[in-house]
Amino acid sequence: MTNQRKPRGPYRKSAERREQILQAAYEAIDEHGERASLQDIADRVGVTQPALTYYFPTRDDLLLAVLERRDVVGKAFAVAAEEERPMIDSMVASTRHTTDHPGLAKLYVTLSAAATDPESPAHRYFAERYSGLAAEVTEYIQEQQRTGEVRADEPAEHLARTLLAVLDGLQIQWMHDPTVDIAAVAETFTRMLVPPAGSGQQTGSGQAAEPAG
Repeated sequence: MTNQRKPRGPYRKSAERREQILQAAYEAIDEHGERASLQDIADRVGVTQPALTYYFPTRDDLLLAVLERRDVVGKAFAVAAEEERPMIDSMVASTRHTTDHPGLAKLYVTLSAAATDPESPAHRYFAERYSGLAAEVTEYIQEQQRTGEVRADEPAEHLARTLLAVLDGLQIQWMHDPTVDIAAVAETFTRMLVPPAGSGQQTGSGQAAEPAG
């Protein structure tokens, strides 16, 4: 069995430089939103602005890479927050990540709106993102329905899409009015997913009860 070799020489330096640029862009946009300039990003790394295009040919390429990084960081943040209430803790953590990084959230909302146009450079990214997230959350909710943690009287896919819509909608509301406690609103919503009292569905471990009759 051969060991996988790490990039060496110019290839390694190229990968490191790309990572530096991406991290600088992530930080600049976190601070200034979409208004962050390519010159600011280049200055943070210590390269010329034209040098950025070697790693990210267009501004859109760089912005989409930043959104992908935001997804990775946000998911890790949500997973780390899960304790005894996985769905509630995860959703609340997602909203807190939004309020902690307003510039990144604004970039997401701005590009997602523009991406409804099939000609938008971001169209494919958002289409694949929503499709993938919907499938992932649907699978998670189905498991929670089997154990009785989530109400089973509604299709898991519908609940998943609703959850994603709530998260996106809360981001927009918070941008219009930062006094809205979107973490508290998110927790209220997740409680609505709990099986209603007297439904016959078990909570905690175990399968949902079969309908009577």
